[in-house]
Amino acid sequence: MASKKEMEVVKGVDLKRYMGRWYEIASFPSRFQPKNGVNTRATYTLNEDGTVHVLNETWNDGKRGYIEGSAYKADPNSDEAKLKVKFYVPPFLPIIPVVGDYWVLSLDDDYQYALIGQPSRKYLWILCRKTHMEDEIYNQLVEKAKEQGYDVEKLHKTPQTDPPPEEEGPKDTKGIWWIKSILGK
Repeated sequence: MASKKEMEVVKGVDLKRYMGRWYEIASFPSRFQPKNGVNTRATYTLNEDGTVHVLNETWNDGKRGYIEGSAYKADPNSDEAKLKVKFYVPPFLPIIPVVGDYWVLSLDDDYQYALIGQPSRKYLWILCRKTHMEDEIYNQLVEKAKEQGYDVEKLHKTPQTDPPPEEEGPKDTKGIWWIKSILGK
């Protein structure tokens, strides 16, 4: 069965080139994101110590929800693109650390689109530098995910507007989006 084989990850990722804004084109639904979130995106910034500042944003009911965290290489001596991502939750009182895997399963040579997963295959993201992706590329990434043992029937396309929302908008300062997502709403 395909899900039993070891996942192949990209090797030799240039973290500096990977930094910047990525739009979520599709993902597996997760309890960490609202079901009706739109314009979901991630912004990565390289820190001086080699770790990565992570800003994940989504819009829900017209309000911007976000969470910040950090990423670092799972094995600093490996050239495999296996990272650990750490967030503190809940966003309105960040006290509980949550660590997850962030494996780059596919990345084009120009760093314009990526397939991100993790070893349990419970989470999957298709990311792009633009708010929309050509169907041909999307289908190639879906096929690659299937080859890696993912149940691609669970993929959900993320609505994106063009142009994307402004940097700042009305904020969900109470973390209501996060509470709703934990409750499965």
